Amino acid sequence: MTKKERYTFAIDWFQQNMPNAETELKYTNPYELLVAVILSAQCTDKRVNMVTPALFEQYPTAELLAKAEFDDVEPFIRSVTFANNKTRHLIGMAKLLTEKFNGVVPDTIAELVELPGVGRKTANVIISVVFDKPGMAVDTHVFRVSARIGLTTKAKTPLQAEQQLVANIPAELLPIAHHWLILHGRYTCLARKPKCDKCGLTSICKYYKSDMKYLFEEQ
Repeated sequence: MTKKERYTFAIDWFQQNMPNAETELKYTNPYELLVAVILSAQCTDKRVNMVTPALFEQYPTAELLAKAEFDDVEPFIRSVTFANNKTRHLIGMAKLLTEKFNGVVPDTIAELVELPGVGRKTANVIISVVFDKPGMAVDTHVFRVSARIGLTTKAKTPLQAEQQLVANIPAELLPIAHHWLILHGRYTCLARKPKCDKCGLTSICKYYKSDMKYLFEEQ
């Protein structure tokens, strides 16, 4: 099977089975999504969605968050991972967003990564989800799933995986493709025990074929 055939099959399958894939983070505007994505680093969306309503009620704008002190913000997000660092990132992000961007979330990766707590993955989420621009955010799920299926090969870093995915997925599909891979990794292609029996991609999946070969050799 060629790389093009593998991508074509995967894209067709996802379009049929996940036509409305979208982020599971709860937000109502770009500022709220930016906060939520910063909080979601190495933390579940479920946990983030539990803490953000109260946080957004207290700090509905970047301008208000920028004026907050560490001890004001930390209690709201104490249950998320790395709460201390994320508290500093949120306040720093809000200050720079207010001072340099007039409180408006920028729509380019170059500008977004200037904000504290915002790396390339977070920036890609924002440009694809908020602005519907071609961006591929590579988190642990995307990195794992794309490698297992065989969409990426020998990618040693998230950036390398991103570059391969962007090169082979039509630009107009990149925003939703990000969610396809995340949700597939979150609910089917699990890290420790993938649910291959419930997966519709086994016919093209390199991981599945190598795993089956191993099982047959053991019998």
